[in-house]
Amino acid sequence: MNSMNTRRTVRAYSSQPLSDQLLHDLITTACRASNTGNMQAYSIIVTRDMERKCILTPLHFNQTQVTQAPVVLTFCVDFNRFGKWCEQRKANPGYSNLQALTYATIDTVILAQAFCDAAEALGLGICYLGTTTYNAEQIAEVLELPKLVIPITTISVGYPQQTATTPLSDRLPLDGVIHQETYRDYTEDDIDRIFAEKEALPENQHFVEINKKETLAQIFTDIRYTKNDNEHFSEAYLKAIRKQGFII
Repeated sequence: MNSMNTRRTVRAYSSQPLSDQLLHDLITTACRASNTGNMQAYSIIVTRDMERKCILTPLHFNQTQVTQAPVVLTFCVDFNRFGKWCEQRKANPGYSNLQALTYATIDTVILAQAFCDAAEALGLGICYLGTTTYNAEQIAEVLELPKLVIPITTISVGYPQQTATTPLSDRLPLDGVIHQETYRDYTEDDIDRIFAEKEALPENQHFVEINKKETLAQIFTDIRYTKNDNEHFSEAYLKAIRKQGFII
C-alpha cells in the first residue's frame, strides 16, 4: 500500500538496463492476476530494439519515454492463441464479438496494472502511454499482430533517472467517487465541492492562465481531450478493431 500511495509516473529513465530475468519475474507475477475464465486472452509485446522504438515513437505522439526507457511493453487482447487451441481441440471458438473483446480488454488492463504494481514495488518507474488506442491500426502493423489480436495499452518501464521529488498527483476526494448501495447523482454544490481542490492548485490555475481559458474544465474539453479528437480516434480505433477480425 505504501508503494501505491507514494507512486509517481516516471517519464525519464536512467541508463541502467532492465535484466531479462527481472522482466521475466515481473511478468510471471503479473500473470497471476485475475482474468475471465482463466483464458488469459492477452499477450505482451516486449520492445527493446531501438530501431523499432523509433518506429513506434511517432505513433505515441513522440513521447520521449518510448526511446529512453529500456523496455516498452504493449499489452494486447489476444484471441488468436486461445482460438487456435479451441480449433485444434475440436471446439468452435466464438470470440470475435464485442462481449469477448470487452472482457478481454478488462483482463488485459488488469494484467498491465498488476505488472506496474509489481515493478513499482521493486523501485522501477512506469508510465502508461494512453496513445495506444489512438493509433492501434499502425501499432498492430509495426508489431505484426495477427487477426484477433489488438493493442490496448502500452507501458514504458525502467529505473528512474533520479528519485522523484515532484508532488503526488492530485486526486478527487473519496466522497466524490464512492456511492453507497446505489448511484447518487451530483448536485451543482457537489460538483463545486468535489473539484474545488483540483481547481485551486496553483499549477492548474497557471495552466488555465497560459492557455487563455476561463476554467480548468475548458483545458480538457478544448485542448486535451476534444470532441473532434475523440470522434476521429473513435472511428480509427473501430476501424482497427474490425481490421483485426472483431465483428463490431
